[in-house]
Amino acid sequence: MKINRIQLNCRRETAFSGELGADPVLLFFRTPVMYMDGGKALHTSGSCAALLTSGYKSTFRPIKGKNMRYDLVSFKTSAADRQYIASMNLPQDTPIELADNYAVAGILRAMQSQSMHRGRHFSEFMELSMRMIFIALSDAADCPEPTEEEKIPRYNELKKYRELIYDDPMNMWSVEDICDEMQISRSYFHRLYFMAFGVTFRQDVIESRLVRAAELLKNTAMSVTAISETCGYDSESYFMRQFKKHKGCTPSEYRRRKENSEK
Repeated sequence: MKINRIQLNCRRETAFSGELGADPVLLFFRTPVMYMDGGKALHTSGSCAALLTSGYKSTFRPIKGKNMRYDLVSFKTSAADRQYIASMNLPQDTPIELADNYAVAGILRAMQSQSMHRGRHFSEFMELSMRMIFIALSDAADCPEPTEEEKIPRYNELKKYRELIYDDPMNMWSVEDICDEMQISRSYFHRLYFMAFGVTFRQDVIESRLVRAAELLKNTAMSVTAISETCGYDSESYFMRQFKKHKGCTPSEYRRRKENSEK
């Protein structure tokens, strides 16, 4: 499998309608899109991916005049590649909705990074990456009915923000900014968040920072004061009270226990 080009974080105001060339294309839409199926106009509810064959007929267009945000991979296939794709029973030329888009997004970022360096195993890396994407899409196409949590309005967006909180606990997370992005009220956001995860947004922010603080106590020689400041606490005493409530001991005691357990 030969990769022709990779384009990430693209934006487009107009529809795709067959102008992408003769080679197969993978489109990973980060925003909902409209498309035609049997003469009927449908739209996706969130992110989706579409594996387009050569000469595809489908049209994909943005919803309500908003830009489509998408990633694109154009590639050439051998007979063996085509046989492998066929074995995955992937729907072609039609969107596959993704309840969890992080696997596909992460693989595409890794592919773009690898394409800038082109090491000795570049071709093998790209082929294996595309196969992992096909596996993820095949699983998504066979996905069972959504869970009760996944039926909660805006669940995928809430899940994305929750993962961002734990990936970047030092960020000064603002409910106002998130509500502006989601275009919902603060009270509605807090209600949905608690319905989805059983904890409040603030509890998750605190939890993420204390988890990070425990990592720093265990793996660095930073002082408790420095860790408190790094984790976004203005008051060291408040940090220590929260940490003790979370771990059942003070930060210094936690560090001592971890040091003794490793001797």
